Amino acid sequence: MKSRLNLPVLCTILAVAALLLVPESQTLAHQFLQPWMLIPMVTLAANKPRAYELGERNHLPVIAADIIYEGAAAGLVAGTGHARPLVGGDVFGGFAVAKADNSLGAAAALNVEVVKKGEIELAVAGAVITDVRQPVFATDDDTFAFSPVGASFVGYVKRFVSAGRVVVDFDAGVYVDPFGEYTVREAISVNKTLDSEDSGKLFWVDTDATVTTLPAVATHVLCKVVNGGAFGTVAVTLSPQALDSIEGPDITAADDKDLINTKATARRGDFAVIGDADAAGYVVDELRGIWARQA
Repeated sequence: MKSRLNLPVLCTILAVAALLLVPESQTLAHQFLQPWMLIPMVTLAANKPRAYELGERNHLPVIAADIIYEGAAAGLVAGTGHARPLVGGDVFGGFAVAKADNSLGAAAALNVEVVKKGEIELAVAGAVITDVRQPVFATDDDTFAFSPVGASFVGYVKRFVSAGRVVVDFDAGVYVDPFGEYTVREAISVNKTLDSEDSGKLFWVDTDATVTTLPAVATHVLCKVVNGGAFGTVAVTLSPQALDSIEGPDITAADDKDLINTKATARRGDFAVIGDADAAGYVVDELRGIWARQA
């Protein structure tokens, strides 16, 4: 019968031998002997049946004293992990298959069954035929929009159905919020001048012809400005101070010249990431869409 000595065991034996036989090598042995080498490695010696879940369903414990209705988007409460009718900012857990009435029950007294992955037709505010592959967000259990402000990421538009109605591809727990690195998000609907408190934010520009003015470079605001309008409906304008410029990919920098997401070709999701700054002005680290410097 052949015996096997695996690598972790061999490494441990050699390290211990070095400690015992050659005192001068103790320092090296301590460096070589890693904690994982001391963990017993036990492999299966017999069959071990396990419980598997099939299909695209999940069962989530419901918060106390609430009802999740059939078709509702379920959200997960950050502090407890319980499911509830989604509130903007929750982690999306799926769509309820049937009504889960826990109005008289304690937390987790019953579960809601949800579809966690699939494709669903939803009413999404402002949806048009050019919105395929746009991310979709929810502000409550039955209100869906493209704006990520105060909302939870749900999925992506798969197909346009009619004005304001689309099929959304979703996969709770797998698909990741494309704006997830920005936890503070604001809408821009009127002219706005940024300041130091705006650094680290995502701005969703939802109104045409507004101007977002950057502060002097000494303030150094880092942010992401996103066009929230349907194709060809919203121009986004970034305006530096009079003695500053905006530098970036294929941008010929010049003082007091705006950077504009051209309206005629602008699409929802075009963006500019305002990053570093130098003596000349702000530096755009990333651009999506067609942007041009003011003439």
